[in-house]
Amino acid sequence: MLSIVYITFYPASKRLVKNGVKGESGASDDELMSDVLSHYSSASESTSVLEEGTGEQVDEQTAQEETEDKLKQCIDNLMDKSAKTRLAGLESLRQAFSSRVLYDFLTERRLTVSDCLERSLKKGSGEEQAAAATVFALLCIQLGGGDEAEEGFKMLRPILTAILIDNSASIVARQSCARALGMCCYVSAAEDGEDLIKSLALLESVFMSSYPNREGTLPTPKPGGPGLHSAALQAWSLLVTLCPASRLTVLLDLHLPKLQACLQSSDVNYRIAVGETIALLVELGRDIEEVEDSETLCQCLKSLATDGNKHRAKNDRRKQRSIFREVLHYIENEDFTEEKIRFGVESVYIDSWMRRRIYDAFKEIMESGVRHHLQFNPLLRDIFGLGPPLILDAAVKANKISRFEKHLFNSAAFKARTKQRNKVRDKRADVM
Repeated sequence: MLSIVYITFYPASKRLVKNGVKGESGASDDELMSDVLSHYSSASESTSVLEEGTGEQVDEQTAQEETEDKLKQCIDNLMDKSAKTRLAGLESLRQAFSSRVLYDFLTERRLTVSDCLERSLKKGSGEEQAAAATVFALLCIQLGGGDEAEEGFKMLRPILTAILIDNSASIVARQSCARALGMCCYVSAAEDGEDLIKSLALLESVFMSSYPNREGTLPTPKPGGPGLHSAALQAWSLLVTLCPASRLTVLLDLHLPKLQACLQSSDVNYRIAVGETIALLVELGRDIEEVEDSETLCQCLKSLATDGNKHRAKNDRRKQRSIFREVLHYIENEDFTEEKIRFGVESVYIDSWMRRRIYDAFKEIMESGVRHHLQFNPLLRDIFGLGPPLILDAAVKANKISRFEKHLFNSAAFKARTKQRNKVRDKRADVM
């Protein structure tokens, strides 16, 4: 019989007494980042490992304090006069925030970090603005989507918005701001109908410039335009998963026909983003019985799923055909190809277009660190219906939980999560 013990995970800093030991400041940025990640790696492992024979927990206080000092140095670097130093600090924080749960450490310093990020967004180069927007999205995820994250979102949303709609701003910065706005609204203001509407409208204003004109002709894309439109469309589709049925009906009527026309875009990545968004909208529409099968849409999808155009790069053709075969199969058969994401001894099942969009959004921000956060971050575990973080003893680690048992657990948890989110949707419907 497998024994699984569920516990609430708290970063080690809450259990330790700080003594104010200062870390060395002469290390290079690469060494600093390496030390931060290695110390947090050992700290995370030691929270659940006991020394054999003695039963005493591995002492992690020194490593924890050294790591916090190094993270403080990274934050101090954000205020440096050198742009290179600030960029290095942002990259170090991005890696640390992506790979570890730092709730306690960041709760105490969230205003300082937010002030530094605001300064980088207002005065930094395009590269620095892009990095600062990504770190801010990670900060909101780290803070768990509570009042602290909402406070930060309200503080930085105006500057993120200003960069996003500024046609003279760096494309890479605008893309990063689009993703940050979508993610921060999703985790920080999901229950606020007014904030949701504003964010949806803002992102729409960006990608709707790719829609066909009155004559039905697609505009000629500007340099970097398709990448920006893709980022805005994907951020928008993440927020659409939060909309109540009344709002979904309006969005479906407005966007589905226009998005279908955008399947003829000359940019393969934008075509794919459009195709996945159409699949998501159809899935959400079927849930509220608002979508009718379209023969024209299926014909267009079939063409893209079998595209052999030699003018396209071979890898682009292969990627496009794979995605659009999935989209077409779902549209015709209402059958989604399930994907299994493993982390530790657990798994999460991506069994719908809505769940895929949510998972992909977190993965775009956190990259490979998403698996660690699925294992330990209460926010992600709540969103994906995984329950509190679990710690397994040696006997459990030596055995494998069957695929069927994991699937039953994930399915039951996700159903419970869906019911809870539906209650929240009903509240938002009153606002919308």
